[in-house]
Parts: sequence; structure tokens; C-alpha cells
Amino acid sequence: MSASIAPGAKKLPPWTKLPTEWIEGRGLCEFRWAGGRGSDFQAALMALTVIANHSDLETGLARLTYDALCEMTSLSRAKLSRGLDVLKDYALIEREPNGRSTYLIRNYDTKTGWAKFPAKGLYSNGVVTAFTSFRLRQRAELDAMKLFFLFASRRDRKSNMAKISYEKIEEYSGVTREHIKRALTILGANSLVHIEHVPSAISAEGVANAYRLVHLYSRLHMGTIRRGMDAYDFDGYGPAYVRND
Repeated sequence: MSASIAPGAKKLPPWTKLPTEWIEGRGLCEFRWAGGRGSDFQAALMALTVIANHSDLETGLARLTYDALCEMTSLSRAKLSRGLDVLKDYALIEREPNGRSTYLIRNYDTKTGWAKFPAKGLYSNGVVTAFTSFRLRQRAELDAMKLFFLFASRRDRKSNMAKISYEKIEEYSGVTREHIKRALTILGANSLVHIEHVPSAISAEGVANAYRLVHLYSRLHMGTIRRGMDAYDFDGYGPAYVRND
């Protein structure tokens, strides 16, 4: 991978806006490691990451050359093409809405239905650092990307964490219980998500997992917020149908 800034890269803000209605509508469940299309779905989420990161905060329009997308995602041209086809087929983006090298995120509304999505911190030398280690040959990588998007959608602005049970993870992402731990391992190994332990809403003596996106408000974590919070503080975790700021 080139050490130079990827062509078409720009100075990114700490976060950009990601529409979440499709996530809360269980759209991630459609992205399966089956039928020989698993790597295409993974490529789609990798491409959507970069497109969302480079989209205009008011319009959802991104201007990126094909070469820039390949460089930033670490995808081949063929794999990127199949990933973009997935995004178009599932009505997540519109291709060339404003001429060549433009992509429009569908259902983009600046007032509601979006979550803050990490941007600047994901990159090193204009390339998404985590993606350089992806090989698109194992289900766990696709599962990890699905959980990354789900956690972004479920992040609570007060605690900066997504508190969601394994049952809900499975329901909204399609990642089955036996595959969740492996996906979390990949997210952790690539510095995308940290797992925090918080009071359980089920058991007074127990703890539950909460998930923090590494590159979003990195100074807001369990070490800097009130450790004495109880399960009540985690009530209301849910879909980001309102501004998630």
C-alpha cells in the first residue's frame, strides 16, 4: 500500500453522518456470507464507509474517483465494482447523480434518522487502516463490518457506547451468537471497537457488554464518565431515529 495520501482524499472531520433507517430495519441481515456473495457484501460495507466519510454533511454527496476509492478501501477494482453494485441494488447509494465520480447516500436527512460515523481517525495516509488487513476470505470480517455499522447506529450520546445484547445483535445484524465473539475480536484487533463492561439491567450483581467506537469521542469512555452509573442509565438505548449527537 502506498505511503502517500490516496488520490482524491481530503481533510476529514472527526465524524460524518450515516443514515440508520436501513440498519434499524434489519437491512444488515441481508448481507450474508452465502451463495458466493459474502465478499461482495463486505466490499459494499467497506466502500460505504469511505463514501460516508467523504460525503457532504448537508447533502450526502461524495466526490471520489474510482482510483481513490480503491486506494482508501484497499479493494481491487473488480471487487470494488461488485461492492458498489450491492450498494446500488440495496438502494443505499445512487451512482453518478452529479456527474462522474459522484455518489449520493440515499435517504439522507440532516435533521433525523442518522448516527455519527467515525471518519478522520479511521485513516492513516489517506487509507482506512483496518481495511489493509482484510482479505475478504472469511465470514468473520463481514460480520465485524456489520457489527461496526450496528454499533454506530445504537451509540448513545450520553455514554458514547452501544449497549445491546447478543440477542439484539443477532436480530438486527444477522450475526449469529456463535459468530459474534470472533467478529468482536476482529474489531478489537483492528482498533475499531472497544468492549466496556457496564452494570447489567437483568442482574443486580452482573455486568453486561457495551461497545465503544474507538475513533469517536475517544476521550469519552468508562474511565472519564461516572463509574457509579446503574442499569437505569442505559435505559432508552435504541435506534438512532433522532439526531445522535
